[in-house]
Amino acid sequence: MKTILLAGIAAIAVAGSATAQEVTLRVHHFLSAEAPMHKDVLAPWEKLIEEKSGGRIDVQLFPSMQLGGKPPQLFDQARDGVVDISWTLLGYTPGRFPISEVFELPFLSGSATQTTAALQQYQAKYMGDELKDVHPLLIHAPAAYKVHTKDKPVAAQADLGGLKIRTPSRMMTDGLAALGANPIGMPVPEIAQALTTGVIDGAVIPWEVFGSLRIESVTKDHAEFGAENGGLSTSVMALVMNQAKYDALPDDLKKVIDENTGAALADMAGKAFDAAEAAERQKAIDAGGKITVIPEVDLAEWQGATQPVVDAWVKSMTDAGHDGQAMLDDARAMLAAAKGK
Repeated sequence: MKTILLAGIAAIAVAGSATAQEVTLRVHHFLSAEAPMHKDVLAPWEKLIEEKSGGRIDVQLFPSMQLGGKPPQLFDQARDGVVDISWTLLGYTPGRFPISEVFELPFLSGSATQTTAALQQYQAKYMGDELKDVHPLLIHAPAAYKVHTKDKPVAAQADLGGLKIRTPSRMMTDGLAALGANPIGMPVPEIAQALTTGVIDGAVIPWEVFGSLRIESVTKDHAEFGAENGGLSTSVMALVMNQAKYDALPDDLKKVIDENTGAALADMAGKAFDAAEAAERQKAIDAGGKITVIPEVDLAEWQGATQPVVDAWVKSMTDAGHDGQAMLDDARAMLAAAKGK
């Protein structure tokens, strides 16, 4: 009898463990496990989802492109079901997400928290069609980008002349070219080697990702504009889920996902990115880096040089049947409101 009872208990335990994990979600991205996006956003989110689902959802994180492919393929990996969820920069596929590019225009960004808050409104109003093939979990942005250079400090627009600068997006490619630089596009993981080998002279990136790239000893000069001036640029980032995978979830697990993504996850991501931004900036200073803040009085020159890039985006939206100027005005107003909070 005792043997039968123990066998029954074991069977129940096995059955319980089999039903405990009903869903596995594989999350794929291109950064290392040391990057703030992984350790300060995705890892806590993994634990949160597993806890809120009572262990019925198993979230598995795969950094550094461990599941194969290249960073520009990540959005389609989620769309096509190669992975369940992916995180990427929309700008890695130039021209594919033109509506979102408004926040990648020169001098239209702020802190991560501010720009991400504005993006929540903008996404709801304008980005539905661009994201219709996936289930968006988070649309967000890092803090405004800075210019980090290897051998030549940038203190004025003229200092950019001829420098080979890594660019994150189509809008910043056009912006850097308008400022006199030679923009070279590449995903973040390629920056360190490109700097070391001389492929580029510097890079446009936020402080937040600086440490995980291990480039503090390579780039010693850093130029920034200050959040109050809109920053040089930013990138629109997306955490997206395969739509069929989301649709197949039972309603109670959909609720777990819904209640812990969107605005709720945006707030966590914004704060995490801003905290990392401040910490990495201080580390660069401690390592002997020199920071140059472009004076407010010089800002008009930089904005004037890049205005054609803004005008071209507005025209492209208008030519596509949208009200480009209204979209730009809305984005600026949304960002201004976020900055005012």
